[in-house]
Amino acid sequence: MKTIVRKVSESGTFTPEDRAALKEAAAVIRAGGLVAFPTETVYGLGANALDARAAEKIYAAKGRPSDNPLIAHVWCLEQAEALVSRMPEKGRILAERFWPGPLTMIFPRSEIVPDRTTGGLDTVAVRMPSDPVAAELIRLADLPIAAPSANTSGRPSPTRAEHVLQDMDGRIEMILDGGPVGIGVESTIVDVTEEIPVLLRPGAVTMEMLTEAVGEVRVDPAILGPVAPGVRPKAPGMKYRHYAPRAPLTLVEGEAEAVTAEINRLAAEKLAAGARVGIICTEETKAAYPAGLVRSIGRRSREETVAHNLYAVLREFDDLGADYIFSESFPEDHLGRAIMNRLNKAAGYHILRV
Repeated sequence: MKTIVRKVSESGTFTPEDRAALKEAAAVIRAGGLVAFPTETVYGLGANALDARAAEKIYAAKGRPSDNPLIAHVWCLEQAEALVSRMPEKGRILAERFWPGPLTMIFPRSEIVPDRTTGGLDTVAVRMPSDPVAAELIRLADLPIAAPSANTSGRPSPTRAEHVLQDMDGRIEMILDGGPVGIGVESTIVDVTEEIPVLLRPGAVTMEMLTEAVGEVRVDPAILGPVAPGVRPKAPGMKYRHYAPRAPLTLVEGEAEAVTAEINRLAAEKLAAGARVGIICTEETKAAYPAGLVRSIGRRSREETVAHNLYAVLREFDDLGADYIFSESFPEDHLGRAIMNRLNKAAGYHILRV
């Protein structure tokens, strides 16, 4: 299979060439094929969410475990309502507040959603993206699009079209190149099937924003550590190792000076043995690391820059052939909760506290 790449404007002001590419992509989706496309979070790998065979193609292209559910992307509330058997009041409140945007909600599913989209669950994950390319593609396809991140399962999610091509060239029909994404980490996922909503995956819609909108929100234990074997995940990214570079990644937590000293010690030890060592730091600390492949991930004073650059930096270390990666840690509040969730999973929860 030859993977076609079509460049489209990220501004939402589409040229005739953009519209032709979007119509071509929508036709591929309607025919049961796979199209990668940008969203405001990461690039998604899209297929008809109502077609079990198309959903199966997503699992095959990604090498994704079959019990890992997919997110159905919609462009309007009416399309979302068709996928659910019931929309609880707090789910409707969150939809009014945060859709379109980087929020996925778990609802009781309707009969039209196949098991292959839900991972066999009686619930369905639904999101309404704000990215203009994603929204227009879903509108033109005139059906909900199931779209996990467009990467090989377990790898860092793609935030640029070239990342998608690295993983999916020859596996999918088409890539819509809408330039770099805005946020850089996957959507927040909230289960609204219970009276008290449950946070299943942190993202740009933060816990603080959720509680301000609907009051109490519980946190699923899977955010804090590995999911036990045999447990069926309710949302993507809960159970399996995700976002991981090829080299082993170690997170170092503690006071800033102690963290810097420990990373330098670990790096020096590995460098002396002839290894290539990657170091993830920030603009505020990068001058403190004299050796290794030192990469600033952004500014601590602007967490959105850290989220935006996270996956690109992890992929860069793959390109550079790093043998080991050591990373600073971040406070686990606001957007930092999402950043640390991704880093923890990428590291396989390998954390050094100093």
